Amino acid sequence: MKEQLRIAEEKMTKTLDRLKSDFAALRAGRANPAVLDKVMVDYYGAPTPVQQMAAISVAEARILLIQPWDVTSLKAIEKAILASDIGITPNNDGKVIRLAFPQLTEERRKDLCKTVKKSGEDAKVSVRNIRRDSIEKFKTMKKNSEITEDDQKEAEKKVQKLTDRFCEEVDKAVAEKEKEIMSI
Repeated sequence: MKEQLRIAEEKMTKTLDRLKSDFAALRAGRANPAVLDKVMVDYYGAPTPVQQMAAISVAEARILLIQPWDVTSLKAIEKAILASDIGITPNNDGKVIRLAFPQLTEERRKDLCKTVKKSGEDAKVSVRNIRRDSIEKFKTMKKNSEITEDDQKEAEKKVQKLTDRFCEEVDKAVAEKEKEIMSI
């Protein structure tokens, strides 16, 4: 029973961590190296993350600087950024690539907030699915006489408390991200 509760908590933690990493990669008007986390470059036939090919730094508040260790990979990195869905056109000067993040419009901020809310709702659905699966396992354990009915009820209460806690944390993360987006 305790093992099942630990597994449920682990899965819920992973869901929350995934949500936070998605929020970090969300382009919110500031230069943030995390926007390049999902960009893969075709480097000698192998898809390679940009972070493994170049030094990425924030030059100014809205400018990201990508300095490849192998200058010959500059074109490949530029091509990968153009093909990605980050929506920023790279400026290549032959040595480094600059990504200039435009100022967010009010409409774009509202769209980003909608995206943040949707991601938060998806995370909460995922947490609730983990709760449902755990409760099903407890019912199966009860049916197989591995635990008593009292143990089952107690385990279900604990899973519900876990679910409530993680849903609150998701709401907090969503509120923080929305505040960040609207204050830029």
